[in-house]
Amino acid sequence: MRYELMFPDQIREAIDKNTPVAMAIGVLEYHGEHLSPGVDTLLVVRALEMLEKELPLVILPPFYYGAGSYAVAGPERKGGMHVDSDVLNKFARQLFYNLLRIGFRNIYLFVHHQSENFSNGMPTDLAFKLAARQEIFAFIERERGDGWWGEDTQSANYYEEHAAGDDPFSWVHICPFMSEEAQSLYPIDHAGKQETSLMMAFCPEAVDMGRFDESKWYAKGAKTASLEYGNKAKEAILRDMKKAMGKG
Repeated sequence: MRYELMFPDQIREAIDKNTPVAMAIGVLEYHGEHLSPGVDTLLVVRALEMLEKELPLVILPPFYYGAGSYAVAGPERKGGMHVDSDVLNKFARQLFYNLLRIGFRNIYLFVHHQSENFSNGMPTDLAFKLAARQEIFAFIERERGDGWWGEDTQSANYYEEHAAGDDPFSWVHICPFMSEEAQSLYPIDHAGKQETSLMMAFCPEAVDMGRFDESKWYAKGAKTASLEYGNKAKEAILRDMKKAMGKG
């Protein structure tokens, strides 16, 4: 279900059924001459569209304007964009504030950009992770007041709930597009064999090997990209995204 196309009764039903609510978080970044700048977001968007055909899922409109950085190339005449993580945090806090007030408690944001460092974090995912924690704290404090954890007996089972993934801090999950297992099988690169193959499998209209520029060292592996490799990786990615949302 596309959130922007849902009717209010469908939103209420999704809340009551605790249906997973998913969103693509990405960037616009230069990916060589043979790929579009939306790679890191488009991969997640297309994956969620595929999963929505298999399981109950609410898909929020994607967010393209993450902290792309200019480490690969400056924006001039190449199309990359960078929004500072401080700005992202403010946006993300407002996003989570609204989602929690609406009533959603099973929210998943999937990030591909720089997710090879996901356990340590990078500017985009860290901005959203911090915002999720900040807004969950703020939401509960507004609802239950000071001492909500230490003085309210509703929290007596907190640690058991945490172990089961039912505590309030499990309302929002910031997840890598590719799990550690998937990354070990199909190592992440930038516009090389892996990303080019993934785009062939998920979003072929944004790949044009006729435009390939071999002078970019990071993209040289794109010469060996293939739809077959991309489809194998796609299978692992979709499987692990379903697991992350408790549907595997």
